Amino acid sequence: MRLKISLLKEPKHQELVSCVGWTTAEELYSCSDDHQIVKWNLLTSETTQIVKLPDDIYPIDFHWFPKSLGVKKQTQAESFVLTSSDGKFHLISKLGRVEKSVEAHCGAVLAGRWNYEGTALVTVGEDGQIKIWSKTGMLRSTLAQQGTPVYSVAWGPDSEKVLYTAGKQLIIKPLQPNAKVLQWKAHDGIILKVDWNSVNDLILSAGEDCKYKVWDSYGRPLYNSQPHEHPITSVAWAPDGELFAVGSFHTLRLCDKTGVRNVLNDAVDLLEFRDRVIKASLNYAHLVVSTSLQCYVFSTKNWNTPIIFDLKEGTVSLILQAERHFLLVDGSSIYLYSYEGRFISSPKFPGMRTDILNAQTVSLSNDTIAIRDKADEKIIFLFEASTGKPLGDGKFLSHKNEILEIALDQKGLTNDRKIAFIDKNRDLCITSVKRFGKEEQIIKLGTMVHTLAWNDTCNILCGLQDTRFIVWYYPNTVYVDRDILPKTLYERDASEFSKNPHIVSFVGNQVTIRRADGSLVHISISPYPAILHEYVSSSKWEDAVRLCRFVKEQTMWACLAAMAVANRDMTTAEIAYAAIGEIDKVQYINSIKNLPSKESKMAHILLFSGNIQEAEIVLLQAGLVYQAIQININLYNWERALELAVKYKTHVDTVLAYRQKFLETFGKQETNKRYLHYAEGLQIDWEKIKAKIEMEITKEREQSSSSNPARV
Repeated sequence: MRLKISLLKEPKHQELVSCVGWTTAEELYSCSDDHQIVKWNLLTSETTQIVKLPDDIYPIDFHWFPKSLGVKKQTQAESFVLTSSDGKFHLISKLGRVEKSVEAHCGAVLAGRWNYEGTALVTVGEDGQIKIWSKTGMLRSTLAQQGTPVYSVAWGPDSEKVLYTAGKQLIIKPLQPNAKVLQWKAHDGIILKVDWNSVNDLILSAGEDCKYKVWDSYGRPLYNSQPHEHPITSVAWAPDGELFAVGSFHTLRLCDKTGVRNVLNDAVDLLEFRDRVIKASLNYAHLVVSTSLQCYVFSTKNWNTPIIFDLKEGTVSLILQAERHFLLVDGSSIYLYSYEGRFISSPKFPGMRTDILNAQTVSLSNDTIAIRDKADEKIIFLFEASTGKPLGDGKFLSHKNEILEIALDQKGLTNDRKIAFIDKNRDLCITSVKRFGKEEQIIKLGTMVHTLAWNDTCNILCGLQDTRFIVWYYPNTVYVDRDILPKTLYERDASEFSKNPHIVSFVGNQVTIRRADGSLVHISISPYPAILHEYVSSSKWEDAVRLCRFVKEQTMWACLAAMAVANRDMTTAEIAYAAIGEIDKVQYINSIKNLPSKESKMAHILLFSGNIQEAEIVLLQAGLVYQAIQININLYNWERALELAVKYKTHVDTVLAYRQKFLETFGKQETNKRYLHYAEGLQIDWEKIKAKIEMEITKEREQSSSSNPARV
């Protein structure tokens, strides 16, 4: 990637240009010491003078009112704040009309910034004060008072904190009184400019020590540039947080978020576009390119005839691809298109902010769209891809902690779709997107996980866990048999990737990781688990067993065991469990095979996977009340066992007998009031109880035989 720079033969401004601001991807406003505000159009190369300011107004900083769903069509969304050397800030409309001028500071107002909701404005000045104003220009509070000029200021992504300069120090101050202030020495010279990106939560700083630096929101350094020849006077993030620009004397650099410059590589195919390219994404055999006006969809089989359609706003900030379709975040909306260029849907939810959406907070699969809510970061909204409507009955996924990164698996049926996410504690969790009952709860897969990715061809998950690289070959194991989950993992040391590495992609059997220094590292994993997934999805169980016998690895057998149980193939499960030495489970599977009815077998398979509630439902629906009672007795779920016996008016004495035997074994007395009530005056007759149980089993066997006469 390179910067395209052009110089006009005749400059439109007669004096120093002090500040600029983009309205769209193709329209720019500039302010100068010649008191002019000029509009530039990159498409037509036209320049228009918007207004000539009074001679006593020398512009210093410029910031557009944020565009969002809530105020998009209001007049204030088409206005900006201009700070000046006379101690004032000015609210000016897009047409150049000065709506309001406010006396703000003693000395020049060095910077002014709207928060992301457009509900507040922060200004800083030569007098060292940081002030918060309402959107109409009314003073709310003086946040802080420094002894030196404050040259730059930026809002935190949640609009609850403000970052500002103080000589060589950077300070993050929350708006809430008495909240903890974070302060650290950032440069060896006076800091001139800061920017804080709302998407990646990273901070940029630049100073007179001729360096620019990248920090996380806790003040930890992520990148430190080499000293340049001149002080760095300007830094600014691209809205999506992937790139930033660095300005110095006669120098302009474009960097990625790790601080490394992008270079233009030699290309085999040269693709030319009428307009400036904003975003591009290559995946699933398609290249999607967004310009300032149109979207181009190329097939890797044919680069000559792309599908082309017009964009709604032409300010695409994110492209996500799935196998069947792709998603664009364009302006204030989300759009889903097929690779043939057909519009599919546009999901929405109350308070949706598209300006902060990125690849970590939006995920796409063939049937589902997942979006983490910004207003409440513990919530993930789920939508049907085909309609854009909320999934199922409109429920959203809610977690106990704030969620940092989300990812949907890519293969399989909609009912089996899973979503993995990393929360604020760096726990990796997984859950189903379709059902949120007790049996489909959120389950933790790992701790201290910093980045994750699903495979593009099968549901294999990888992540970086502390100093280890981990692959979960079959994450669904946590719903089937959590005991053998460690046996389904692949692990290797990841210390070679240095601090803060990030997984870029997981394609085929290759994982691409970007290190903190910007370099890309590729890891190859075994191709056999993907082949095993393919065999199982096609119900080729004999081929799956042969593959495991050929590979002779415990991880393969463990994955096959879990896959077989999940698909109710207990014969294959028995072979696989025997191969990994789980003898007790082999015996349990054998006992399942000897059960008299298919309903009992199904219930015990569900019990094997820990799905107690579903097992009970299967038995009750089949009229096997005693078996439902017995599984609760076996699990010492005494309350539920008695509840079922009383409800169906059968085997109350059986429950009481087993309860009494249990208490006698442990030398305890009955204290449960319900059991005391039903045991009053009742004599336990074990011979009678055993006869009733035998009769139930015989009855079940006869019913099974009559419904399956061919098996008699």
